[in-house]
Amino acid sequence: QVQLVESGGGLVQAGGSLRLSCVASGRTFSSYTMGWFRQPPGKEREFVAAIRRSGDTTYYADSVKGRFTISRDNAKNTVYLQMNSLQPEDTAVYYCAASGLPGAPSQQWSFGSWGQGTQVTVSS
Repeated sequence: QVQLVESGGGLVQAGGSLRLSCVASGRTFSSYTMGWFRQPPGKEREFVAAIRRSGDTTYYADSVKGRFTISRDNAKNTVYLQMNSLQPEDTAVYYCAASGLPGAPSQQWSFGSWGQGTQVTVSS
């Protein structure tokens, strides 16, 4: 298990940008696939983006492709989610998660560690 703490959420106008950060505890951060998920109000939690251990492979939900970028700095035990061109439908609680499994980077069941979440609200 790894402990995860997200930050960077807030209120932004449509068309604006935010960068979320997630800092992981422990010395094995580079061994985890990292992911971002979100839960809009009244809806189920959904996949947003994921990045493999070395950072060379990334995955995105169709709804954020071209607007969001996931990246990681293994030296800082940190994964980022740069969110541009935000829209009201991006409003959600955003969760960082870590997976020690080799497959299914977009599936919640493969992620064993979760952060507490950070609220992102996009006003129209």
